[in-house]
Amino acid sequence: MKRKKAGKSKISAEPVEVETEAGAGTAENGLGTLYLVGTPIGNLEDITLRALRVLREADIIACEDTRQTLKLLNHFEIKTQTTSYHEHNELTKAPELILLLEEGSKIALVSDAGMPGISDPGYRLVHLCLRHKIAVVPVPGPSAVVAALAASGLPTHAFQYFGFLPVKKNQRRKELEKAKDFEGTTIIFESPRRVAETLRDVVAVLGNRPVVMAREMTKVHEEILRGKAADVLEKLKKRPEILGEVTFLIGAAGEEAVEAAHTVPLRERVKQLMEERKIVRMEAIKLAAKERHISKSQAYREYVK
Repeated sequence: MKRKKAGKSKISAEPVEVETEAGAGTAENGLGTLYLVGTPIGNLEDITLRALRVLREADIIACEDTRQTLKLLNHFEIKTQTTSYHEHNELTKAPELILLLEEGSKIALVSDAGMPGISDPGYRLVHLCLRHKIAVVPVPGPSAVVAALAASGLPTHAFQYFGFLPVKKNQRRKELEKAKDFEGTTIIFESPRRVAETLRDVVAVLGNRPVVMAREMTKVHEEILRGKAADVLEKLKKRPEILGEVTFLIGAAGEEAVEAAHTVPLRERVKQLMEERKIVRMEAIKLAAKERHISKSQAYREYVK
């Protein structure tokens, strides 16, 4: 008999115990398990072997759209029963699924693409599972966020994810303000109908930052468009329409832009901000103060001087 090498540990097919905020949930406590199964964001070959096994062995698959999930299940000849679980029925469906889990069922939760709960339904059900001490097991899969970031050419040491931005212009610009001082890459999802409008907001709020538009990731018409925000906007304006799922990445402000904001006289900088962002004088003074790390009152005194 060969002796096992020191330092090597056997990898279990499933975790024996899952620690949750509500305590440990185990298959031995009589409760079921909720599996969060990552599904392909485009190319069906991206699904993992583990995900396929979990989908086959589950008692039921809760789907954001059963019709979309059936395409995946039929392709891999998986016959597991499905049920709908989406943003419009979460309030009533989540408690129903909890009852099944408390009776010992194994439920696989999937979204139309990617990981459940990431800009897709799932958070409410996970939260209820933790409250009821039901094990929640992630089954990792493809992610548009990580795939686009890795291929973007933008810094990957730090990034923040906003999901979908608000539809209304003022709210959207307010959300983009959060990226102003972030020293990393900002990632958002956007509707193809609002891509150009969002780019205009990026230029107005953040300046002519480097951006990447990753469209139709892993699909036949995959496209990764890189450049300064204004240049990408001009390219998109020449297209009759933009189709498909869009992941947007926004780079951090360059050192030259930060330096310019500090070297321009404050009064001139306030005027620039008023023109670029279409804001009133006091709001521009407030932003200029924030750029220079001084108080608003100090900025105002410099301005009137």
